Amino acid sequence: MSVRTTVTVPMRFPDGFAATARVTTFSGLVDGREHLALAFGPETTTPLVRMHSECLTGDVFGSERCDCGPQLREAVERISVAGGYLLYLRQEGRGIGLYAKLDAYALQEAGLDTYAANRALGRGDDERDYAAAAQMLRVLGVTSLDLLTNNPDKSRQLRSHGIEVRDVVPTGVYASAANVRYLAAKAAQTGHTLSLPIAG
Repeated sequence: MSVRTTVTVPMRFPDGFAATARVTTFSGLVDGREHLALAFGPETTTPLVRMHSECLTGDVFGSERCDCGPQLREAVERISVAGGYLLYLRQEGRGIGLYAKLDAYALQEAGLDTYAANRALGRGDDERDYAAAAQMLRVLGVTSLDLLTNNPDKSRQLRSHGIEVRDVVPTGVYASAANVRYLAAKAAQTGHTLSLPIAG
C-alpha cells in the first residue's frame, strides 16, 4: 500500500478551537475503506495517536448518546500540542454501520444495553479491525507510539500487528444523563478505563 495524497486542511470547531491538519489518504488498504490520517502538531519520534472510529451522530450532529464528539475534539487539541496523528477510521457503530447502529439505538430505547442490542441484531459486540490502521501507521513511518484511548482492544490489536504501544494515555470521560448507561456498559463488559462520575 502507499500514500495516495496529502493535503493541508485548516479546521475550526464549534467552540472556536482551531487547528491545521495534514490529511493523508491511502491506496491499497486491506479493508478497501477510505480511512484518513490527520497529522497535527510538531513532528516527533513517538507520536501521540488516536484511532477514532467514525460516528456521524456524535462527531457531526452532536449526539449525546455517546461520547464520540467530545473525544474527537479532545484528541485534536492534545495531538496538536504533543504531535502525532488522528486516524479517522470509517467503522461506524463499532463496525456494524450507520443504519444498524440506529437499529441498535431503537433496541436500547426498549431497555437493552449497547452490546445486547448489537447481539439482538445478529452482530458482534465490536466488529472493528485495526489492521488497516496498522498499515497506515507503517506507511507513515510510525512503529512506536503513545495511544490515546480508553479501549484496551485498540492497544492489543495494534501490538498484534507489530506496532509498539509505548504508553496508553486515557481520554477524558464525558458522562451525562443521556450516555451514562452506554459508558457503564463499556466499562463493565469490555474493560474500558472509565471512571464514571454519574451512577448508572
